[in-house]
Formats: sequence, structure tokens, C-alpha cells
Amino acid sequence: MQNAATRPSSPPNWLMLTLAVVLGLTVYRLGFLWFSRMDLFVDEAQYWLWGQELAFGYYSKPPLIGWTIRAVTELAGSDAPFWVRFPVPILHGVTALILGRVAKGLWDARAGFLVAVGYLTLPVVAVGSVQMSTDTVLFPFMALALAGYLRLLQTGGKAYAVLAGFALGIGFLAKYAAFYFLICAGLAALFIPQARLGWRSAGLVLLAFFVAISPNVVWNLLNGLTTVEHTMDNADWVRDPGARAGLNYDNLLTFFASQFAVFGPVLMAALLWQPLRDRRWPFGFFQLFTLPIIALVCVQALLSNAYANWAASAYLAGTLAVLPWLSRRWLIGSFVINAGFCLIIPITTLFADDVKFLERYTGLDEMSDALIDTARAEGLNTIVASERNILSDLYYTGRDSGLTFYSTPPEGRAMNHYAQSYPLPGDLNKEVLLVSRSNEQPDCDGPVAAVATLAPDTGAFRKRSVYLYRLPASCAVVAR
Repeated sequence: MQNAATRPSSPPNWLMLTLAVVLGLTVYRLGFLWFSRMDLFVDEAQYWLWGQELAFGYYSKPPLIGWTIRAVTELAGSDAPFWVRFPVPILHGVTALILGRVAKGLWDARAGFLVAVGYLTLPVVAVGSVQMSTDTVLFPFMALALAGYLRLLQTGGKAYAVLAGFALGIGFLAKYAAFYFLICAGLAALFIPQARLGWRSAGLVLLAFFVAISPNVVWNLLNGLTTVEHTMDNADWVRDPGARAGLNYDNLLTFFASQFAVFGPVLMAALLWQPLRDRRWPFGFFQLFTLPIIALVCVQALLSNAYANWAASAYLAGTLAVLPWLSRRWLIGSFVINAGFCLIIPITTLFADDVKFLERYTGLDEMSDALIDTARAEGLNTIVASERNILSDLYYTGRDSGLTFYSTPPEGRAMNHYAQSYPLPGDLNKEVLLVSRSNEQPDCDGPVAAVATLAPDTGAFRKRSVYLYRLPASCAVVAR
């Protein structure tokens, strides 16, 4: 008989292992979200407000994130930060399982485990799991579109064409970065014979895509292409290339270097090395769904500027390109680095007040409370501000205050959601509390009184004094 030391070990049950890790890490993240000390960030509070005013589009983003937050907070019966962020770990867990299923179908169950867990422990996913963002809402639909597209390439069938196109369209309703998928699919078809669809299948994918995005397209047409205009603001050089475009090598280097932190240093190095060594199917296919996105954002960084997460959608296919290909030694190194990071990030949210890089997530509700208390002490029921970071939390923290909040009216095109949707009416005939960054009293007809100065020494408004004035609404209209 063989003893326990010599008996061959049975192969791992990769499916159960995958489910256990995904579920465990999702619960881990939800647990820390419950105790998080982070206020809703400016963007998160704005997304929450969108959920209160359901529409097919909004100033700076398509509508799916607002719909998602509204659905969850309605079901929970609470607008607390935990419930606003509640979908985040779950959506990442779903994305991991979809990508793992793709890998299992292409290779084996072990590859499925590596890809699912590898995705879930990416640094960009770790950071994205403590806050609500459009990337998080986009990812499961982009992963589903990729899964459907691969099945369409392998087996054909109208159902997979509709699945790929419609899932991509729903992802587009989360973030316009979903459009990268179509660019990458075109490049893959150009260079890889196995990635070429027949005209009918391609047409069906596009038809399903356009059906899904049509509500947002119509909304934009009826609202002056508002969201498109904001997207062009991010790539501002396209409006006037001669005047605005330049060769910003520092920005390019900063963005490119940041991708080693976004994807993980081992995985990013492997992603850049792999095309030189192995472009076989399906590795070459996934490379073309990854590297062109990074290259496009590198161009944006060179000509203007780009944030580190602007190429985040590339790394869905990136995990499929790299993780099944890496040797055991490099896999271990990658998982040690990325998993360690992903376990630490949720813990830091418990000490947000003391962690420097989380400073911008604290003190927001305290500022709003101070503004509301000051208005009440002055017998005023209207607060006017021009800055988005003040208005966003005022609408959230002050949702049950009974006070009214307005943005100072824009000069020309509105540059944020509040200036577009909540400008101070020109015919308002009463006194208001004006929130200003200037310590010089507004120069206008009517009595103006300096009420208070708020100068927090911690949090998002540290070293950023806010000056409060009591004045007629007509003065606030001109005090931009």
C-alpha cells in the first residue's frame, strides 16, 4: 500500500477553487467597504445624483452607472456610501468569472483559475474595488462581449453575434471606452485570419450594438451632444490641433510608467515581451485587443495628457494574453506582488483620515455640513457655489436638509453637470449663501456680508480656504 507521503495527489478541482477565491475575495472587499471611512468622492456623489434623475444620458458619462446605483440603493432602502459602492466588488467578481470561463474554453480549467484570480488581483481592480467608477460597470459587459465574439469566431451562430454586439452596447452605456473593442476587432480581422467574420455576422454584431446604444445616441442629439462634447474636452487637442496639441514627453513617460502599476509590473513586462516571442492564436488575438488601446492612450498622453486608468479596459484581454502563457516562476512572482497589494488596499480605507493618498476622500461631508449649518444659522435656505467638488457633496450630504443648492450660472457652455442642470435662476429674488474661493467680496449692487471662512486642516479641502458671503441672488449670478 502507498502511504500518504507517496500516494499521488489528486489534481485540484480548479472550478471549485476558482469559485472559492472569487467569492472569498468579493466578500473580503464587501466587508471592508462596510467599515470604510472614505466619503463618496466627487465623481461618486455625482453618479449618485444621476441615479436620482434617471435619464438616457448625462453631462460627462452615459447613463448605466446612475441606473446601477439607483437600482441598488432602492433595493437596499439606503443611500449610504456602502450601498452606493455595493455593486463594485460583485461586478468585478462577475467579470473575473466570465474571463475565467473564456480561458477554460480556450485552454483548460487551470488557465481559467489563473485568469479569473489574476484579473481579480490586478492593482487597477484592487483600487477600483473601493470606489464606484464607470470602468467597473463597463468591465463585465466588455468581458461578455469578448466571450461572445470568440464563440462567434469559433462556431458561428446568430445568437453569439447578438450577444457580442448587445453586450458591447450595454458596456458603451457605461463608458464610451467600449468603442475600443470595435477598433481592436477590426485590427484583429486585418492581421489574423481566424479573427475574420463573415459580412452577415459582422453586420449583426454592429446592428445589436447600435440598437443597445440608440437611447444614448438619441439623448445626445436632443441635448446638444453634451456627453460627446465632454469627451472631446478630455482630448482637448482635437478641437484645435495647431494650438493645443504638443509633444509632451513627460506626460507620455508618466502614463506609460503608470501602466506597470495598473496591470502589475510582472504582467506588464510580460505583455510587452510576449509579442516578440509568441503571436500564435489566441495569444496574438488578445494582444490586438490590448496593445492598441494602450498605444492610443499613449498618443493622447503625448499630445496632451492622460490619466493612468484611461487604458484600463485593455487589461481584460491582457489577462487572457499573459496569464496562461507565463511560466510558473513568473506567475508566482506576479501573484505575490498583485495579491499582496489587493489585500492591503481595502485595509487602508479603515484609516482614510490618516492615509495621505486617501486624503481627497475625506472631509467632504464635513465641509457640506459646515456650509449647511452656516446657511441655517443665517436664516438662509439656498446655497450657491461654482466648484463641482463642493456642489457634488452638497447634493449628496444635503439631500435631506431641506435646503436648495445651485451652481453659479456658466459663461458660455456649461463645464460640469451642476452648471448645466442646476444654474442659479436669474429671477430668484432672495438672499443666498455664496461659497467662494476668493476673499474679496463680490462687487455688485446690493448688501454683501462676509459670513465665515472655512479652512480645514485635514481632508480634501486642506489648505483650500472657503469664503462664505450672504448676498442677494442677483449678486451671486455675477459672482462666478
